Amino acid sequence: MMKTILGWHQQISRFDGALTAWGGSLMSLALRWYVGWQFFKAGLVKVSDWSATLALFHDEYKVPLLPPDLAAYFGAAGELALPVLLCVGLVSRPAALALFLVNAMAVISYPQLLTFECPAAINDHFYWGAMLLVLVAYGPGKLSLDAWLAGRRAA
Repeated sequence: MMKTILGWHQQISRFDGALTAWGGSLMSLALRWYVGWQFFKAGLVKVSDWSATLALFHDEYKVPLLPPDLAAYFGAAGELALPVLLCVGLVSRPAALALFLVNAMAVISYPQLLTFECPAAINDHFYWGAMLLVLVAYGPGKLSLDAWLAGRRAA
């Protein structure tokens, strides 16, 4: 009887370990795709009307230390390139950290967000920042190019 209970426990533990490993990877994949898509959409909006984007960076956004045109180029490039890296899971932690900085710069440089006039918008930025920090801390999971490349290196 005791042997049977121990056998069940071992089987359940193996299943639980596999579920935890793959469940964490699925959660990381979902986070990467969700937050990446949010930033990618913002980048598409920026490049779809570049003159409006430049006007916003000159008149509305107050990016510290950078001229408005350069900030616009960096912002659009970051919002288009970094989400692609994040979604496929390539250099995921640096991409997530860089997107976290893009997100922080958006909050800092757009004064209307900080006045809490639009609580949904500032909450979105807080949620995205938290998701990106989770990805920085825990990595992209097994369903990523980073994990695949690490497995090839080990072999």
